[in-house]
Amino acid sequence: MSEIVVQEFVTLDGVIQGPGMFEEDRDGGFALGGWQSRHRDDDPELDAIIQDWESRTGALLLGRRTYDIWLGAWAVWSEDAEGFLGEQTRRYNRIPKYVASTTLTDPTWRNTRVLRDVPGEVARLRAEHRDGEIRVWGSSRLVAILAAHDLVDEYRLAVYPIVLGTGKRLFADGFPLSRFERGEVRPLGSGVTVTTYRRSTAG
Repeated sequence: MSEIVVQEFVTLDGVIQGPGMFEEDRDGGFALGGWQSRHRDDDPELDAIIQDWESRTGALLLGRRTYDIWLGAWAVWSEDAEGFLGEQTRRYNRIPKYVASTTLTDPTWRNTRVLRDVPGEVARLRAEHRDGEIRVWGSSRLVAILAAHDLVDEYRLAVYPIVLGTGKRLFADGFPLSRFERGEVRPLGSGVTVTTYRRSTAG
């Protein structure tokens, strides 16, 4: 059995929309994309943490919007790039990718499978997958569905000291009741705090 791990770059007010680039995700007229890079262009400590996390990735589980964003990036970037970019591009191209969608019929990114019955199919994937963690990035609506069916094993959050006041939030209104046990907390020199939360075993 594999664990489903949600990883997010998140603001103090819980926004996870468009961290990397202005045009990354303009849904809802969001005009603050790129807030992560505007906070700080480089963060070697966080880069090392992300590389460690990603070394454990055995499959990707994404919502349709996040899948489309990644399709235009990781699916087309060169596998021959130096360093982490090339390594990660090779990894993402080779591992299984699962996208939750009711409309996608012919995914073009290799090794992609579309999930229609998300709770049922993800539960089976979680039980049957053996090679590394099943990784979720972004995908706020998908995360809420997974949480409602108790399918998230761990949250890994890189929290940035910035408040946007608008945008898609990880734990938005209507998010299912969830209890966590806090794991590692790592304050970084950049001001980012990396915190891990596990599903609570309490009743």
